[in-house]
Amino acid sequence: QVQLVESGGGLVQPGGSLRLSCVASGFTFFSSYDMSWYRQAPGKERELVATVTSVKGSTNYADSVKGRFTISRDNAKNTVYLQMNSLKPEDTAVYYCYAKTRSIVYWGQGTQVTVSS
Repeated sequence: QVQLVESGGGLVQPGGSLRLSCVASGFTFFSSYDMSWYRQAPGKERELVATVTSVKGSTNYADSVKGRFTISRDNAKNTVYLQMNSLKPEDTAVYYCYAKTRSIVYWGQGTQVTVSS
């Protein structure tokens, strides 16, 4: 059974850091999937935060997180990470892991990140 499981969320003060992890299980050729992090704040639409591609490992970021967040992947561990620094209250959201190859997509169940003093 294919599964994406996120972890690492929690409560952090403004200016703090968190590292999210997403472990993919049941995948054949995890390295062939483009991996992304999305987030959804209360009352808002889900938005793309960052992507790391399958082949070259190229990365892309939403303007709102550029310079603060870093996405990376470890294909040997079937894991993708999101390092989040200089967190702001507006980063508060449920963060979702997303995997895509051709027309096949998978979502994780999400992990809550709350930035508050």
